[in-house]
Amino acid sequence: MSTFRSPVRVAIVGASGYSGEELVRLLLNHPHADLVAVTSRQNAGQTVAQIFPKFASHPKSRALRFSEPDAAALARQADVVFLALPHGVAAEYAIPLLQAGAVVIDLSADFRLKSAAVYREFYAHDHPAPELLAQSVYGLPEVYRAQIRGARLIASPGCYPTSILLPTLPLLKAGIIRPTGIIADSMSGVSGAGRKAEVDYLFCECNESVRAYGVPKHRHLSEIEEQLAIAAGVPVTIQFTPHLIPVNRGIHTTLYLAPTENFSTAAEVAALGQRITDCYAAAYAQEPFVRVLEGKALPDTKNVVGTNVVEIAWRLDPRTGRLIVLSAEDNILKGASGQAVQSLNVLAGFPEIAGLL
Repeated sequence: MSTFRSPVRVAIVGASGYSGEELVRLLLNHPHADLVAVTSRQNAGQTVAQIFPKFASHPKSRALRFSEPDAAALARQADVVFLALPHGVAAEYAIPLLQAGAVVIDLSADFRLKSAAVYREFYAHDHPAPELLAQSVYGLPEVYRAQIRGARLIASPGCYPTSILLPTLPLLKAGIIRPTGIIADSMSGVSGAGRKAEVDYLFCECNESVRAYGVPKHRHLSEIEEQLAIAAGVPVTIQFTPHLIPVNRGIHTTLYLAPTENFSTAAEVAALGQRITDCYAAAYAQEPFVRVLEGKALPDTKNVVGTNVVEIAWRLDPRTGRLIVLSAEDNILKGASGQAVQSLNVLAGFPEIAGLL
């Protein structure tokens, strides 16, 4: 049973970025949450309404002011603290917050991995709190719902990993696909880079342009491969190429997978297709935020932007012997803030859709 009362007192550290802004919106309007504190060094002293005029019609936005981040004060004010901070920085606040008794939901990469050595390999510095890795729970509710319920430190997944793991994990666990030869191509809107002034993300640099980046070893590979390995029971290495596309938000991923059985005849195609259909139905038929498409429909970012939903569809290609799986999500919602609030709902025993529909 949850020990949280309703409304649960929540705070956001780093509330001025894109994910932080979305957390503000979701938590201001959450039926079971009371947003008691928001922090931002650059905006300290100003109200939420001043920084985010779009929220000015909400009465609380005119009274709630940004403050300097103070872990001790936040732990006294809030039951649950969201960290919308860069990797390496989030852990600096997670440590004292946990020591003071707060529950932490971290949107950075600091606690997504179980190995400090892998963290160092992909993030190029030592992990700031390796002793906490064992207690963190990967915040993918569709997979780790039971563990999230009793967690004190939740590591919300990255946006690309969510778009890859949700379509792939059920197939791996069911033995429908091989854990080798996995290829993932993803495209993300510019908001995925965060709210920062860098030449690569200026309008004239991004508009009317598509480019790959993070090749061949994007940081998100670390958590993707770790989670796939847990599902497969063996180490997994994949080929992952992310691309920047000229839209504000949204991620589209195409996965190329190798089924474990041949499907060259019509009967074999039909049999394998039924296995895949049954697999996804078993995994997601009761999930409010996973939409497995039927018929000729394919995932489309315009249908998920502004929602906490991920769309999934698949096609078998007998000519190449591959299973093609596609997904689409909002990188700031299901890929970040919405998923974090979904974890809050699971953690506190609220309806999982609370504040997210």
